Formats: sequence, C-alpha cells, structure tokens
Amino acid sequence: MTIVSIWCRHKGDNIIGAGVGLPWKIPSDTRRFRNLTEGQIMVMGGRTYGGMPQKVLLGRKVIVLDMSGKTEVFDKDNHIVVDDAKKLKDYPEDLYISGGATIYAIFFTTPGIMPDIVVDCVYAGPINEGATDLIDVNRSVEVLEQKYFALPQTYELDGVVTTVWLKKGDFVEQSLVKKIMQYLETEGK
Repeated sequence: MTIVSIWCRHKGDNIIGAGVGLPWKIPSDTRRFRNLTEGQIMVMGGRTYGGMPQKVLLGRKVIVLDMSGKTEVFDKDNHIVVDDAKKLKDYPEDLYISGGATIYAIFFTTPGIMPDIVVDCVYAGPINEGATDLIDVNRSVEVLEQKYFALPQTYELDGVVTTVWLKKGDFVEQSLVKKIMQYLETEGK
C-alpha cells in the first residue's frame, strides 16, 4: 500500500479551507484533484465529506474517517466510515488522503500511516473576500518540511505551483510517483 496526500494550500499561511468549502475558485486545481484521485480510494474527514458535492464522490471509493462514527454516507456501496486511522495501517490498496486539516494531521503525525507521497499544491493568489472559519495545515507542513524531500521539478498552472514530496528513508512505489509526475507534466496542455 502507498499513501498519497494531496492538498492545495495558500502560500504563507497554509490555509486549505474556509468552513466546509475552499477559500478560492481555481477550476484547474479542482480538475487536478479530481484527475489524480480518479479510481483511487479517498480518505477524508466527515466535514470534508459533507462539504463535497455528492456528484463528485458518487461512484468513487471513499473512507470517511470519523472518530465519533456519526457520519452518514450517501453511497453505501462505495463509502464506509472508519473510526480510527490506525485501522488503515495494513490496508491492501493505495489510499489518497484528501482532507481536512485534522485528517492530514493524524496521518502526518502517526507512525505507520504517514503519507509516502505528498502532492503539494501551493496557491499564491488572493483568498475570497469575506472567507471565514479559515482552516490551515501548519502542523502537517512542519512535518512535511522535516521528514520529506521535494523532487526538483515543479509545475505551475493558474497560479498554483505543485511539488511532489517523498518520505525520507522509505521505499516509495516508483510507478505511482511516475504516474503522478506524468499527469502533472501534461496537465493543461
């Protein structure tokens, strides 16, 4: 199993959300997220799950990490609720960590389930005026900068610079890294 984390954070303050939504509208970033996670098992918290349009998640495999177990899934054939991230330690398939901030922090700080690959999209543009309940991934970015190394290639599209990071000292499935890099190289072309 390979664990991939994917996010878009705001440059300088590492904001990833405003309430259950995004504090910006960047269609190419939404498309990147959708394309990189297509056909993959997504792991997200209850707030993120509840804030995503159902049409985006319908038919996709989703694991909702909810320690309270109160999240109700709308696609019972493809979505499940898990109450402890450690239960995913030996999951047989690749997992794509998709938010929110608490879920990222759990994975970035728990040995055995730390992401192997991080797709780090950084947006330097403005945050929507009036955005409230801003949510950041500062703790996860601290771990990223200490325990991962950035591949030298970066990809820029619509004001979002994407860097792929790999966990230091661990074998990372090269075919998956190559697949991610190939997508980023051809994105927007």
